[in-house]
Amino acid sequence: MKLSASIRRTEATQANVNNAISLLQTQDGVLKNADKILIRMSELAQLSSDVTKSSTDKGLYQTEYDSLGEALTDLSGELFNGVDLFAAGSDTLSVITSEDGVQSVAINQGDLGDIASDAAAIVSLSTAAGASSTDITTLTTIIQSLAEMRATNGADQSRLTFAADMLAINKVNLESANSRIADVDIASESANLARFNILQQAGTAMLAQANMSQQSVLRLLV
Repeated sequence: MKLSASIRRTEATQANVNNAISLLQTQDGVLKNADKILIRMSELAQLSSDVTKSSTDKGLYQTEYDSLGEALTDLSGELFNGVDLFAAGSDTLSVITSEDGVQSVAINQGDLGDIASDAAAIVSLSTAAGASSTDITTLTTIIQSLAEMRATNGADQSRLTFAADMLAINKVNLESANSRIADVDIASESANLARFNILQQAGTAMLAQANMSQQSVLRLLV
């Protein structure tokens, strides 16, 4: 019974770990989109420094830049089954990775909102000179921060994948141990059945022979 309970807990833990991996995959998908947005924002900042562009042109750059900043902020509020993919201050979620509840892995939610705020703070594209070198450097730093978030996400996925593999191995071993206790040894029982059938047939044949001998003696006496 204890082994059966361990098997069921292992299966439940596997499901939980796989769900956590799905959360991280969804988070990485959002970060991938955020990466595309930041790259375009960085491109707009660079374009705004073009001396051949008029103030009207640069104002259009600023309009697109601001719109992309809003899109980035919206991404920071994405959910997975009602759970925040991102959190202020880069909080963590604890994922139990063993059926006894002792082992766990902390996965990072990351602070995409802070990245969005830093990017939105650059509002100098529509000026005569456009974005400054400082603004471009700031955007480069922001992109680097996002890259680090994606690297952390990948590391968390890798660790949970190994945990899921270990749970699968443990489940197989637990099922084997449980089978040795609860299940019939088919080979042994088949051999015993064959032996008992042979003994039964031999006994029946001997009894039939004995009956025939008695009948022969009675015929002689008559």
